[in-house]
Amino acid sequence: MGTLPFRRKVRKFATKLQYFEMSALALICVWPPFALAQDTHSHTRQAQEELTAEQKSQQSTLIKIVRESTERFRDVAEAEREGYALSFGCVSGPDQGAMGLHYINMDLVGTGIIDAHRPQIILYEPTADGRLELTGADFLVDAQQG
Repeated sequence: MGTLPFRRKVRKFATKLQYFEMSALALICVWPPFALAQDTHSHTRQAQEELTAEQKSQQSTLIKIVRESTERFRDVAEAEREGYALSFGCVSGPDQGAMGLHYINMDLVGTGIIDAHRPQIILYEPTADGRLELTGADFLVDAQQG
């Protein structure tokens, strides 16, 4: 009985997340020049150059942890066994890029804890031969949990 309110909160949160992503996609469709202007990522390179050696080391360590922790999810069946479920499909367009398939572990989202070893979202992209290719991981916390 105690899990019913939690499940409602998780469903409500998932719905908000889906609406947020749909809104972001809609904005990209309405204002593609702004989205496409980010293609060069010059601000990212400049920010990279401004990082201290310690920050670069921490960043590399974090990336390594996430890569190693998600390696087993190259097989989507393993992600599903560990509680990740497809929450919404791939949205893409020729000018807007793609968002990928979002497999979300709602139990991890519900904790409100960010742990580089256990991302809340695993991202996949369908390949031409029908397989799913692991493309990334996302972390998120409901602001109301903080």
